[in-house]
Amino acid sequence: QVQLVESGGGLVQAGGSLRLSCAASGSIFNINAMGWYRQAPGKQRELVARITRRGSTNYADSVKGRFTISRDNAKNTVYLQMNSLKPEDTAVYYCNADLAPLNYWGQGTQVTVSS
Repeated sequence: QVQLVESGGGLVQAGGSLRLSCAASGSIFNINAMGWYRQAPGKQRELVARITRRGSTNYADSVKGRFTISRDNAKNTVYLQMNSLKPEDTAVYYCNADLAPLNYWGQGTQVTVSS
């Protein structure tokens, strides 16, 4: 099993920045990739950014150039640096650990961007 604890959400004005953190514990050696997903009210959960064990990254088109996913292996932590935030980035952000075929999720952290 893997436990994920997120932090760093909050309220920010459009154009501002936030950094989300996700600390992993448990069977971390079996993690293939970690990612950030988000879910806005009335919408499906969507992938925001993902980083594999080897460090390869991919991003949703809507956040490319604004968001950066990174990791600190020593701290077993993944980060999502979010710059130039827009009101449409408002959502609950979830950390995900891919241990295919299993998936683990954090509890979610609210990000609200005011216009």
